[in-house]
Amino acid sequence: MERTGRMNHAFRYIEPHGHMVSRTTDDYQAMVTAGCLAVCEPAFWAGFDRGSAAGFRDYFRQLTEYEPARAAKYLLPHFSWLCLNPKESEDLALARDVLALIPEFLDRPNVLGIGEIGLNRNTRNELVVLEQHIDLAVRHDQLILVHTPHLEDKLKGTRLTLDALRAHPGVKPERVIIDHVEEHTVKLVLDRGFWAGITLYPHSKASAPRAVDMVECGDADRIWVNSACDWGVSDPLAVPKAALEMRRRGHSVDEVDRVFFRNPFRFLSQCPKFRLPGGPEA
Repeated sequence: MERTGRMNHAFRYIEPHGHMVSRTTDDYQAMVTAGCLAVCEPAFWAGFDRGSAAGFRDYFRQLTEYEPARAAKYLLPHFSWLCLNPKESEDLALARDVLALIPEFLDRPNVLGIGEIGLNRNTRNELVVLEQHIDLAVRHDQLILVHTPHLEDKLKGTRLTLDALRAHPGVKPERVIIDHVEEHTVKLVLDRGFWAGITLYPHSKASAPRAVDMVECGDADRIWVNSACDWGVSDPLAVPKAALEMRRRGHSVDEVDRVFFRNPFRFLSQCPKFRLPGGPEA
């Protein structure tokens, strides 16, 4: 037995960022079979821009009622985050109405915080809505999960996001995860005291070898790895495949457990609602 209290050959992980409303039920079964002990689902874009706050109300019900029940059929705890996604932040009137809805869902038993908020094209309106989300999270003492833009907009968007977070006096960096970091932004995030999320996603984010490179070069105590599996070309088993890459390079089972289970467990456990059946150790 290792000090984590499990057999040496066992592998466990948390999927801290997966958009399961866009996945089939078979994906839940495959994730559990691969060792997943919990899945966390940030609010996301529906594949099209929703036209009213009523659409978001139904979506928040899906995240807090239907999706946890679907996951429970495979003994997988499902947690969610709530927000207006950056892709839909240009309509400030809609954003105001959606943000007004969120507090009534924050007491739901599977809600961890506000996310994934952030920037998409780094526009003025997106920044306004990001600041409103940050204030909402602080006022309700919520964890924050941040989306950073894709490709050429990532560095600028990350800097703008960090500036917005640091400008709010109530933000505690240890309660914020900045997701989709890459080689040119991971140190920027970690040096400012925030957590960094590495996303395994074809084309626009990181491959498993790149993700392990970043883990090896960064502060691995404040990094998690996720798949962000969604409507696009993505893999709900990307996280255990990255763990295999880490083992292939010679990292110990304990080191792999730290990155893929204990790190997200520690971050997410800052929300008292994040509890796993059987109380596995972190």
